[in-house]
Amino acid sequence: MSVLTERIEERFQMPLADLRRAVEKAPQANPEATALVHWYGLLTETQQALDTAEDALVEALGTQPADVLDDPVMELAHQVNSAVASRDGRAMVVNYLLDPNAPGKRGTSAWRGASPTARRAPALPTSPPTLPSARNTTARGAR
Repeated sequence: MSVLTERIEERFQMPLADLRRAVEKAPQANPEATALVHWYGLLTETQQALDTAEDALVEALGTQPADVLDDPVMELAHQVNSAVASRDGRAMVVNYLLDPNAPGKRGTSAWRGASPTARRAPALPTSPPTLPSARNTTARGAR
């Protein structure tokens, strides 16, 4: 979490608490900051849920014999696994939002100001090719 916090603070050149307050005051001012603050908040909630699930699992394991795990303990282990998956997924989203060169983001800034017609223009020329005139060509093998 601390690495992501540092990356966000570096990206926006302000402490995360200040960025959160700025986004609360004007969410439309910077959609990128708003999305990052939203996903970082979800990540924080998931990390807290993971910490709670891990603590409950450790406590339950302390009361169980080492060779036997009953259903309630297994359920706690599944909760930990689910929380890890959720946390990792949300961390991936935050990483994606922080990476300006992530797939799907490349080249988008060049198109932001372009007209809709320019964005729909074909990538290759679509005019028919010019064919050589028939009187200037000779057939293969002809002498």
